Amino acid sequence: MEASGQRVRAGALLGDREPVIPALNGSAMSENAFEMWRSRAWTAALKAAGASYQRPYDLRHSFASLLLHEGRSVIYVARQLGHGAQLTMSTYGHVIDELRDAPRIAAEDAIMAARRDEDVRTEFGRGS
Repeated sequence: MEASGQRVRAGALLGDREPVIPALNGSAMSENAFEMWRSRAWTAALKAAGASYQRPYDLRHSFASLLLHEGRSVIYVARQLGHGAQLTMSTYGHVIDELRDAPRIAAEDAIMAARRDEDVRTEFGRGS
């Protein structure tokens, strides 16, 4: 699902430049507020999920990689990330190369397999 579509369905009609994780008033967080959110809410959410620490920004890379694994075009992924195809290729070209012969896996299926703590590569026929 497109990020903008997800936000609209969640009840917040946001423009392309609106923050994904806004302050309580809907505006962009200050650097200090973001650091406080990251040290409190983000860290607590990771701990509750049993996940190792990752930066919130790492979700962006996971999102792009999942879209590419799903078989989405570079143009589509670039639009979702808000930058050009050339930047997408230079940043995620290695993902495209790694997945060249892999079966296409829907992002939702890959996420569900990860939640079940399964090796996605094994479940979808690529692992040992």
